[in-house]
Amino acid sequence: MVKKELLKNEQVERILSPHPLSFMKLQTLCIFVIVWGIVVWWLTEFSEYAGMFSGNAWYPLILWGLVLLLVGVIASLVAIQWTIFFLYLGVFLSAIGLIFWQHWQNDIPLFIFIYSIAVSIVGFLIVELYRRSHKYVITNLRIIFKGGIFTKRERTIRYDKIADIDAKQGVLGQIFGFGTIIPVSQSGFGLGSDKTMAAGGVAVGGTKARLFGFAGGGKEVQTPIARSYYELHGVYPYKDVKQLVEDLVQSHVPTQYQQEQVEFQKQQVDIQTQMRDLLHKQVSDKPRKKMVRQPVEEEEEPEEEEAVERVPRKKMVPPEEGFQSEQVDIQQQMKDLLKKQKTARVNPPEEEEVEEEEAEEETEENEKGKEGS
Repeated sequence: MVKKELLKNEQVERILSPHPLSFMKLQTLCIFVIVWGIVVWWLTEFSEYAGMFSGNAWYPLILWGLVLLLVGVIASLVAIQWTIFFLYLGVFLSAIGLIFWQHWQNDIPLFIFIYSIAVSIVGFLIVELYRRSHKYVITNLRIIFKGGIFTKRERTIRYDKIADIDAKQGVLGQIFGFGTIIPVSQSGFGLGSDKTMAAGGVAVGGTKARLFGFAGGGKEVQTPIARSYYELHGVYPYKDVKQLVEDLVQSHVPTQYQQEQVEFQKQQVDIQTQMRDLLHKQVSDKPRKKMVRQPVEEEEEPEEEEAVERVPRKKMVPPEEGFQSEQVDIQQQMKDLLKKQKTARVNPPEEEEVEEEEAEEETEENEKGKEGS
């Protein structure tokens, strides 16, 4: 990984790639093309059923193509990638094009045999190229996923955003020590759905009246699932990588003490905003008081009336008293918050449980003493 891609104070822990056998599902598709090509060649040339294909030279190609496309549809539904079907379709159409181009209509069974082997070899090379395009970088701050041949894809996830870790090993993974790790984010990235559905239909009727009915049902289950370039796919050694990821995630989980400090900071911000709003109110009310006092000073009235008017003037002071009371409340809140912070700093997180137990014992002893008295 290029150093320019790293963040400040970021260190690379491991750089991983999928195991050579981790893409066995795709490699199995190539193996199937070889096996099915050999089977069709044997059926049409050497088996007891060879006479069934002697009526038309295109029968072997039709049989080979139909089964190939059917398997492509099934594999695409299982892998949730229609690319597999279109690849098989391209292989079938390419075979038809080569036969017409080279005029091999009379040697179709042999052509299918040789063509299947050649296509499978190319498929193995593409799968290997696709596997090598995957790179997983584990650092002390995040996990970086990269993959793709023509379209390069990249995903980055920080450890504090990981809500869960799903890990799995297949039969080959348990034998050779590799496996897949899917980090599920808090937003649900890394989760998919497995859906099963059953349906049936029936049609009843004669030449005139017909009746048709259809019924179906389905069930959907949320499960961790992701593309190979959005997960740690087939990493080796599986157990060591899994332990490393879990340790890094655990180190980024905030402790109870850190959560309390964050809560204290939020309360401090709230108190500061209250104080600021109070100061704004005091500043805005000062010019109004000056404007009220001027006309009162200009009027000349007897001493008795001034004595009577002094009483309501004193009653106009409550806004200031209200501000003072609010200031006292805010100051008291700040004092209480500082006391809590001091006690939280003095008492480390490890001793909190011991202190809680001692406090519970003291309360129990006090209750027993009260009952005895």
